Amino acid sequence: MSRKLIRSTAVVSAMTMVSRVLGFVRDMVIARIFGAGMGTDAFFVAFKIPNFLRRLFAEGAFSQAFVPVLSEYRSNRGQEEVRQLIQRVAGTLGGILFLVTLAGVLAAPLLIMLFAPGFIDEGEKFRLAADMLRVTFPYLLFISLTALAGGVLNSYGRFGVPAFTPVLLNVSMISVAIWLAPHMEQPVTALAWGVFIAGVAQLAFQLPFVARLGLLGWPRWSWRDAGVRRIVDLMLPAIFGSSVAQINLLFDTLLASLLVTGSVSWLYYSDRLVEFPLGVFGIALATVILPSLSRQHASSSPEQFSRTLDWALRWVLLVGTPCSVGLFILAGPMLTTLFQYGEFSAVDVQMSALSLMAYALGLLGFILVKVLAPGYYARQDTRTPVRIGVIAMLANMGLNVLFVLPLLWFDLPGPHAGLALATACSAFLNAGLLFRGLRRDGVFRARPGWGRLLLRVFLANLALALTVMLAAGDLAAWLEWGWLERLVRLALCIGAGALIYGAALWLLGIRPAQLSAPGVG
Repeated sequence: MSRKLIRSTAVVSAMTMVSRVLGFVRDMVIARIFGAGMGTDAFFVAFKIPNFLRRLFAEGAFSQAFVPVLSEYRSNRGQEEVRQLIQRVAGTLGGILFLVTLAGVLAAPLLIMLFAPGFIDEGEKFRLAADMLRVTFPYLLFISLTALAGGVLNSYGRFGVPAFTPVLLNVSMISVAIWLAPHMEQPVTALAWGVFIAGVAQLAFQLPFVARLGLLGWPRWSWRDAGVRRIVDLMLPAIFGSSVAQINLLFDTLLASLLVTGSVSWLYYSDRLVEFPLGVFGIALATVILPSLSRQHASSSPEQFSRTLDWALRWVLLVGTPCSVGLFILAGPMLTTLFQYGEFSAVDVQMSALSLMAYALGLLGFILVKVLAPGYYARQDTRTPVRIGVIAMLANMGLNVLFVLPLLWFDLPGPHAGLALATACSAFLNAGLLFRGLRRDGVFRARPGWGRLLLRVFLANLALALTVMLAAGDLAAWLEWGWLERLVRLALCIGAGALIYGAALWLLGIRPAQLSAPGVG
């Protein structure tokens, strides 16, 4: 089982890697052409609102509710009943989201007032953000149906196609930024059309693969269907519980809109770098283990359920900690190498680096939330993560005040970094409470060997940190170098760090065979 999980995780990670690399190219193009100013602040808010709702309805609550029910149907019912469930869910979800999309397009100015109140007094920025939101909001409908198709494919072990699908968003946005923007009266609005086009393309890309499984049919409105109602009942609490991190990030955007112009963009670019390891590893691992945990719960295999969680948590420790250390130390060099061209200034690098370092401190917490939450959703328990999510969200709000206000009062640089640090802290609180709940309920029982593993990983990360710090040098030099010298130096820093980390783990006695079977330390 574990080798199959490793292979599946590797497939998802590889496809996600392609998407994330293209995502960096996309952000490099945006930074070079549009910089970090009024236009990009307006677009990032217009994109963040439907993207936030996507993570609530699509990748968040819907996927967490749909996959366990679909897995149960696969285990206990025939192919035709599975196909009918998918048709009814598609029709019901599509109908509801069509109405939500229509309301969002009509109420775009009100949504901008709600999510970015700092734009209200800046008339041009406010109007631009509202106009772009009308174009980007339908993305919610298309990508939610794409998530449904992806959930079906994941449940049948076809992980590669859903993981590759986000590539189309990046290709679309890169294309419009280069070729469409110069022909637009307001060039930055081309990015909004790129989002719309990508939503259509992503849905169209996945449908043929669902058809190959014999599961594609016309959507049907079936609100009273028992399977649909079960999914909806699971979704309602999960809408909040599975997306607390996204709510916190959106709250950060709201507060950042009240700060100096550029704050929204600085948070965006730093968040994008954190999203790379989170997507390539954390979300990939969570995507793969959810169907496995759901099947293990449906077949009453509590021991294997616990072993799968234990195995996943060991991988989180081994991969998540060096990513966090590397991002923290290389924040400035990474941002310089990727974005500091054209309109993106050295000041933008320095400000973005502050928030990236803060986000990097919370990366392990972000990944843990993604991996621990399936331990609840696979058992169709969506209420417990809600209660924990409320606590984490309230803590985030309080920490925002605690971290940001002193910086504003004393006119110190980087109040936006306080928002990122608050989000990082609340992620660890969320993960800690999720972990405690799994332990308390007897769902997760740690296998032997955790103490030795923690010590070995700590020592290996210490070696990694010293190596990368020596290799990186001073940020001022990076700002003076050309793009090729930056790229080569960054590759050397990352390569040297990875080599030293891997060698340290080997010398400390950790072997790949120990990680191929859940629970072996």
